[in-house]
Amino acid sequence: MPKITFHKGGQIAEGEVRVNTNLVVRAGIKQFPFPHLDYGCGMGKCTKCMCKVLNGAEHLAEPNWKEKQLLGDRLDDGYRLVCQLWITQDIELSQDILPCAS
Repeated sequence: MPKITFHKGGQIAEGEVRVNTNLVVRAGIKQFPFPHLDYGCGMGKCTKCMCKVLNGAEHLAEPNWKEKQLLGDRLDDGYRLVCQLWITQDIELSQDILPCAS
């Protein structure tokens, strides 16, 4: 089971999820160990779930067209839309320091 390390508000939370889990979906049905994950539409339209990937980016699928359109150059800095990610390996994410959303 993938281990999630999540940084938010100066705190670090850790937990495990099943392989192929979408964290926004889990949060939406209250089955995610980090209820303080910010998210909005869950469809890659609002950027509210944007996180910086601190570790584990090599295990993620390439950014899709929604992420490319909404995040642009921020992808190069390690930002992703959590609602568009299906977690298969350990990952470390942060919503502590984010650039202004579009």
